[in-house]
Amino acid sequence: MRWSIFYQSWRSILKSRFLQLFLATFFSTLLLSHPLFAFSPPKTEIRGVWLTTNDTETLLDQPKLEEAIAELSRLNFNTVYPVVWNSGYALYPSAIAEKKGIQPFVHRGFQGQDPLTDLIEKAHAKGLLVLPWFEFGFMAPPSSELAKKYAKWLTQKRDGTQTTISAAGRVVWLNPFRPEVQQFITSLVLEVMDLYDVDGIQFDDHLSLPSELGYDQYTVNLYKQETEKDPPANPEDPAWLKWRADKLTAYVSQLNQAIKAKKSNAIFSVSPNPYDTAYQGHLQDWFNWVKKDLVDEIVVQVYRPDLETFIRQVEKPEIKETRRKIPTGIGILTGLRNRQIEMEFIEEKVLSAKQHGLGVSFFFYDSLWNYAPGSKVQIQEQFLSLFPYPAERKLETLPPPTLPIPEIPNIPGNTTRIDEFEPYPTQEYNNFDPYNQAPPSIENNSPNQQQEIIIPVENKLPYQERENNIPVEINIPKQPQEIIIPVETATPNEPVPTTPEIENNQPYQPPESVPFDEDFPPYQPPENMPLVEDMKPF
Repeated sequence: MRWSIFYQSWRSILKSRFLQLFLATFFSTLLLSHPLFAFSPPKTEIRGVWLTTNDTETLLDQPKLEEAIAELSRLNFNTVYPVVWNSGYALYPSAIAEKKGIQPFVHRGFQGQDPLTDLIEKAHAKGLLVLPWFEFGFMAPPSSELAKKYAKWLTQKRDGTQTTISAAGRVVWLNPFRPEVQQFITSLVLEVMDLYDVDGIQFDDHLSLPSELGYDQYTVNLYKQETEKDPPANPEDPAWLKWRADKLTAYVSQLNQAIKAKKSNAIFSVSPNPYDTAYQGHLQDWFNWVKKDLVDEIVVQVYRPDLETFIRQVEKPEIKETRRKIPTGIGILTGLRNRQIEMEFIEEKVLSAKQHGLGVSFFFYDSLWNYAPGSKVQIQEQFLSLFPYPAERKLETLPPPTLPIPEIPNIPGNTTRIDEFEPYPTQEYNNFDPYNQAPPSIENNSPNQQQEIIIPVENKLPYQERENNIPVEINIPKQPQEIIIPVETATPNEPVPTTPEIENNQPYQPPESVPFDEDFPPYQPPENMPLVEDMKPF
């Protein structure tokens, strides 16, 4: 009887879904740690967390931010997604937003710092990737400066109304099909990449458009121009859905190209809703984006209130196929300020995602343990048991720049090969006297034209021993002097005749400043100096 009760109790325990997931993960970890099965865990596993406007105090206060990054690093997280675009405002010093007249404030930390710069420095020091998160995408509150000043950018429903209900309340939507809207969003992304050392960029389910929208005059005219039809009255008409979804995909392709042109190894991340909801409800054809290599990372938001529906979404075929192609994670809700979630339920979701080979990202930081039910120390230990080993993420190494290959010119067929080339023949002048005449082939050299040979005279005299060691001061010119000998009046062995003196030409008198020494010996050339007749021209 006693054994029967024990057996039934044991069977009921084994039926627990949480225990099954825990045991599967536990024994998998044991096998991986065994030498026979040891190999490195997947390095692309996403372990992220969003830093939202709910985390304002953590983001803006340097000591709290430093503590947060240290905790995430110790618990083997590897990615943070800090919000930089929310409610129509840039949460960083943006010259573009200021120029557009939509930024009535400058976003600074409590200590006067730029919060994003501070976060990036601290996160990179701990080995975490930073992907700034453009949370609101094309969405904005109707009361924002963006919505008021650029009302023509907004789209609308078929009945002419513009607002929809979202998790952020009542909002309006920029028309993602208008070129000026696309250029504005892209310019914000590139501005962040120019200003900060980011590892990538993330958008979420708001890089989209609710399918009930798109009946503004601009979109209607564009649809008529391309299809010669009026937009269907039913916003969920398949052709009308696809046309708008394809337009959004075309913009995502342009955005991806702009990001890669700025930094080729940057991660373009998107965090959409499950595919059916994303496509039918928001024209977000993210599975097609994956197939077209337009995104580098997908984190699907699966904020389900029970484990069964959560697992059903995780097992969707599009998630399995995406996981085979790029790093893929599951977004897990860890709580809201007015809705706390027990750590045991979070653990079940994490174990299920890991069992399917998926990473995770948590929404949002402060709800992890700062105001979660239970002890902060105990919760952090539970997270450490979920991530017992580091999963390092690094950007792909940039390939070396490729130099352009020069074009090879067309070489005529009669061109001589270099190994067969012979120098051009030179004319020899056997009877040429370099001191008296020039080569006869020189043009414009008439016989009557006087040629000159310039012989440099060195300004250094050999040292001569003097009697009584009395130095003689001699003015030595600083620059080489030139003696010009007319060729037609001089031969190597004949003295140059003296030029007749001009009348009243006084004989040379040395300057008074130069002492004259009668005993000064004449210049004696060295014994080994060659005679003029033995000299050869250079």
